[in-house]
Amino acid sequence: MVPTWDSTIRHELDLVEEEMRGSVVSEQELLTEISLYVIGSGGKRIRPAIAILSFKACGGTDVPKVVKIASAFEMIHAATLIHDDINDHGDYRRGRVAAYKKFGTQKALIAGDFLFVKSFKMGGTFDERIVGMVADACTAIAESEMLQSLYEGDVDAPVDKYLKIIEGKTAKPIEAGARVGAYLAKADEARIDQMGEYGLAIGMAFQIIDDILDIVGNEKTLGKPKGVDFVDGKPTLPLIFAMADAEHGPEIKRLFLKPDKSHQDAEEALALVVRTDAIAQSRRLARQYTDKAKAALSELPDTEYKASMVKLADALAERDT
Repeated sequence: MVPTWDSTIRHELDLVEEEMRGSVVSEQELLTEISLYVIGSGGKRIRPAIAILSFKACGGTDVPKVVKIASAFEMIHAATLIHDDINDHGDYRRGRVAAYKKFGTQKALIAGDFLFVKSFKMGGTFDERIVGMVADACTAIAESEMLQSLYEGDVDAPVDKYLKIIEGKTAKPIEAGARVGAYLAKADEARIDQMGEYGLAIGMAFQIIDDILDIVGNEKTLGKPKGVDFVDGKPTLPLIFAMADAEHGPEIKRLFLKPDKSHQDAEEALALVVRTDAIAQSRRLARQYTDKAKAALSELPDTEYKASMVKLADALAERDT
């Protein structure tokens, strides 16, 4: 079997799962149940993985410490997913019924808050700099979500605003994890910055590919219907490029602006998007970010962990799930 990008840290990722499950135990059994349902729904665990890989690649040895902070980053992410599904009226997440659909909106919101608090309790055991990095990442998430709401339904949303949005909601938290991993490994400031550059670029590429897959992905492997962003009126990168297309752009815009889009509207629009160069343009930009991520590793000593980070960058650029 060909080793996967995460094969070098499989043990540490298993420890992250254990740490998260142990951290959400509450005397309110339903709160524990909802939290376990959300964190147990799987996912690629990119955020904890990058924190751990950065730590290992920089020579870190205190595994329990990095496992704890990596778990905190993933639990923050899980909390945001609960809130995202409520805001976006999403029915499914990773192939399972969204938490608010299964348990009710009020209970899901409480569970999301619970996960945030538990995450900060874990992060709060570290020094002030790490707490600051975690807090800054959470601030970036909130600010980008607010910015995104301002551009919903905007057929003329500029590419730079899209990039600003995904930087805050996806790339900044991943950058923070990479920086924290290097910091815990006692790397110098230059190396911490290099790991941060890697994490930021990986995060940008990850979200661009995610938005591409919302249009051309396989619904069975995605675990959710295609076209969710289109129906929600979110101008993602491939939609922005497609709406600028001279031939098909006007019709895509017309469908995008419909207040109550049907499944048929979405299918028609996505078919038109595929007929433009938007997907190829978006993939090229994603590849530029993964190339930038690999370039940030140039001064890192050659280890199996550096190789895994390179392999992750390449896997993200080509992923179809």
